Amino acid sequence: MKKYLPILSAALAALLYALSTPFLKLTLVVVEPVFLAGLLYLGAGIGMLIMCMFTKESLPFKKRQYPYVIGMILLDILAPILLLYGLRLSVAENAALLNNFEIVATSVFAFFIFKEKISIRLRYAIVIITIASILLSVENLQSSLSFSFGSVLIIAATMVWGLENNFTRNLSDNSPIKITAIKGIFSGLSSILLAYFINQINFDVPLILLSMLLGFVTYGLSIMFYIYAQRSLGAAKTSSFYALAPFLGAGISILIFNDVPQLNFYLALVLMIWGVVLIIKDTLKGEQS
Repeated sequence: MKKYLPILSAALAALLYALSTPFLKLTLVVVEPVFLAGLLYLGAGIGMLIMCMFTKESLPFKKRQYPYVIGMILLDILAPILLLYGLRLSVAENAALLNNFEIVATSVFAFFIFKEKISIRLRYAIVIITIASILLSVENLQSSLSFSFGSVLIIAATMVWGLENNFTRNLSDNSPIKITAIKGIFSGLSSILLAYFINQINFDVPLILLSMLLGFVTYGLSIMFYIYAQRSLGAAKTSSFYALAPFLGAGISILIFNDVPQLNFYLALVLMIWGVVLIIKDTLKGEQS
């Protein structure tokens, strides 16, 4: 049973993150993107900092890890801002599925920069998911081939997170709670400071607290379980299980917003499912070997 704990951690991370897309879409009606990005990460960071007080699992970072810590924080400032601006301009269920492109970005960076091995099956899955992401970026498949700027921003966000996932992978021998607290507090405060300078601050205290709570659940706890999984599965395979989140997020979004998806959504959905099935088979095969 113990050998399946990393898979369970990755699946739980996906489930918690799935709640983010529909609820963030609703929150963006009343909170500006940069300020919201800061609140989400600050809520995650403070929550994890409190949890740090109840755990002794912590090691000092090695000297060679400091560039990854700094890079992780900077990338976690940029990625959620891109995502939230993209989400504001996109249909929620399309935006949810586009999060699967993070698998592609994570795997490509893992392969080319960090020299992780990627199987043939995973390579096929990457191609399939990329095609599906392109389909989701087309605004109207039947009458237009123009691309949605919101979708482009979301894909850019997943690319930034893909690199950040690999940076975090190089820190995963340390406490996931500590790592999440660091990235949450520093990235969150930086985004809030940026929001102040561009006049996006909102002083509605209940709204601030609810946004931070949403960040703690969907980013904080989710990232913590994600890092636990990375210790055993690696960056590419952990992201493959994280691919469950977009499907759950898309389903919740359709229910909340009562949308009728366009044809490209259904075509992309079939391709995404195909790609994720290939990835999960690859992961399970790796666990059995």
